[in-house]
Amino acid sequence: MDEIKSAAEIAREKLEKIGEPTEEERLRWKFVPEGERLAAGYLKGDLNLTAELSRYEEKAKQYVLQGAADVLVRNIVMPKDAPAEKTNRRAMEGLKSLKKDKTRVENVYSNLRRVFSHYSEQGKQQKQQAYEQLKAEFQAKVQMALQQQMGTAAGFKIDVENQPQFREEWRKLEARLDSQYLKLLSEYKQELLSIP
Repeated sequence: MDEIKSAAEIAREKLEKIGEPTEEERLRWKFVPEGERLAAGYLKGDLNLTAELSRYEEKAKQYVLQGAADVLVRNIVMPKDAPAEKTNRRAMEGLKSLKKDKTRVENVYSNLRRVFSHYSEQGKQQKQQAYEQLKAEFQAKVQMALQQQMGTAAGFKIDVENQPQFREEWRKLEARLDSQYLKLLSEYKQELLSIP
């Protein structure tokens, strides 16, 4: 019959199989979070990213850069409002200061700016038109349902915008409209992460 092992014994066996972490893994575990912390401080306006990075030796610096770049790229979002636009500018400036191939970064930024511009101009207009169309369709359905229930004398005005079903339909439609932009944004963010 097999021997029953305690949880501690099982954990010890798993650790033995994994082995000791390499120096590279230790450096990554220590310095990637440092880079993430620095990028967060930079985005808040609390510190100078370039000056802080100069304090790290070359071995550690690559991991600090990796952590910082990840946070900066994650903070590039669709410009739905002024604070998002401000964060985008700050994140993009910081990221450009980290990357060696500034030309490639600027090429990706040009593409991002086009997407952002289209989103802010035509995208908002498309959303407004879709919203008004959905509202009109929903209003017509509600009016028809009221007439069927209460007869032709029903002259109620229902604020469809406050109806949970309308808000749910709008969320779905808005997500569909945003998906094309978010797909492009995701592709450009991946490209930014791949640039040295």
